[in-house]
Amino acid sequence: MTAVDDGAASAPGERIELLRQMIRIRRFEERCVELYSAEAIRGFLHLSIGEEAVAAGLLGVLEPGDAVVSTYREHGHALARGVPMNAVMAEMYGRATGCSHGRGGSMHLFDGERRFYGGNAIVGGGLPLAVGLALADSLRGRNTVTVCLFGDGAVAEGEFHECLNLAALWRLPVLFACENNRYAMGTALKREHAVTDLSLRAAGYGLASWPVDGMDAVEVAAAARRALESIRGGRGPCFLELRTYRFRAHSMYDADRYRDKAEIEQWKARDPIPRLFAELRAAGAAGPDAQVKLEAEVDAEIEAAVAAAESAPLEPITDLTRHVYAETR
Repeated sequence: MTAVDDGAASAPGERIELLRQMIRIRRFEERCVELYSAEAIRGFLHLSIGEEAVAAGLLGVLEPGDAVVSTYREHGHALARGVPMNAVMAEMYGRATGCSHGRGGSMHLFDGERRFYGGNAIVGGGLPLAVGLALADSLRGRNTVTVCLFGDGAVAEGEFHECLNLAALWRLPVLFACENNRYAMGTALKREHAVTDLSLRAAGYGLASWPVDGMDAVEVAAAARRALESIRGGRGPCFLELRTYRFRAHSMYDADRYRDKAEIEQWKARDPIPRLFAELRAAGAAGPDAQVKLEAEVDAEIEAAVAAAESAPLEPITDLTRHVYAETR
C-alpha cells in the first residue's frame, strides 16, 4: 500500500510544527558544514539534508516512553526526538556539555533520559540493539515501541534478516524504519539488490510493511501513526520503507562522483521543506513571510547553541577512565 490517510496530521498547527522541525534540522546541518569547513568540528560528518521529512514526521509522533535507535546520520533524529540543540551542538564540538559528554561526536549522539539510544557507526548495528530494547520493554510489561532507523545499505546485512525474523517470531513491539535514500555509500540500490522494493523483503518475514513517500512529512507522520497503533495493539512489528534522498554526498569526505547531477536536481525539486510550505500557503495556513520568520527563529537558536558550545569546557583528564565500565549504583 502506498497511499496513507493523512487526516491525523492535517491540522495546520501540526503541519507548521513539521515545517519548523524540518527547518531546524536543515539549518543546523548547514551550520555544521560551515563549522566543519572551519575545522571547529572534527572527525566524520554525515548529513541528512533532503531527508528531514523522515525525522520530523516519524519521531514527532512518538510517545515519551518510546525508544529510538538511530544511525550515524542522526542529527535530525536527535533534534526531532527532543534532544536539546545545545547538547547536540556541544557534542559536535566534543565538549563535556554534549549529550554524550563530548565522547561521541557526530556519529554517536545519545540521550538516555529521552530514550534516544544513539547513533551507530556500524551499518545495521542498531538492529540487534532495537530488538533487545523491545524485548526488555515487553518482558517488563511496558506498552512502548522501539523505533529502529537504518539505511537501505543495512538490508544487505545479516542482522537485518535475523532481527526481522526474531521480532516477527516473538511479536516484539518494534517499528523498523528504513530510510531508503537509494545509495549505500556510493553503491546504488539497483546494483546491490535484485529486488529493490524493500518493503517486500520485510513482508517476507510476516511483518506488516509498506512504502512511504519519505519526501512528504505529513505522509510520513500518518504512516508512522498507523504503524504505531498496530504495534501498540499487540499485532507485532511493522516495517516502513521511507523513500527519500540525500542531497549531499555520503559524508563530507565523499567526492560524490557516483550520482548523475541531473538525478540530484530532480530530487531537489521534491525538497520536503518548500513542498510543505507551498501546501500551507495554498491552504491559507501560512503567509508569504512565515518561512522567513521560522528561519530567523531557528537561526537564533543555532547561534545560541554555537556560542554555548564554544564556551563549554572539554572533559577533564581526571574523567577519562569513567564510563568505561558501569559505575556502582
